[in-house]
Amino acid sequence: MQDNSYIHIYMEEKSIHKFSADFKLDTILETDIGNLYFYGNIVIFEGNEGIVLSYKSGFSILLKGLKILKSNPWILIPNRLNSYSIEPVDFKYLNNIPTLKAVAVVNYSKLAEMNSELESKFCKKPFKTFQNVPDAINWSKTYL
Repeated sequence: MQDNSYIHIYMEEKSIHKFSADFKLDTILETDIGNLYFYGNIVIFEGNEGIVLSYKSGFSILLKGLKILKSNPWILIPNRLNSYSIEPVDFKYLNNIPTLKAVAVVNYSKLAEMNSELESKFCKKPFKTFQNVPDAINWSKTYL
């Protein structure tokens, strides 16, 4: 099976996010489904509009991300700036990653919040929703 997705990894000195200076961006992983921003052991995922995020569409990206993180514990923060779909049953694959310690989802609409409530039923890791990224980061740090 040929993987036609593109993945671009680069280092960035300045973050597109507006965080404090002590929260430093290490790596950006650009893909055809969205971008991942690695701030130490906290990974912020921003999916592209209209994608369907599933095991099939995200597996190669997950492997690249795990290679960057090595065996370190990490937190996933999906920052849902865009509308996209998720296969909630595929959380079973994330549940089996021992280094993933928690998921903090940032939603910007009531519908997205309701979708996250459904997803939380499939995720066995600590899972919480937020209305902004700084609050998600603060909560996440308690799991590292």
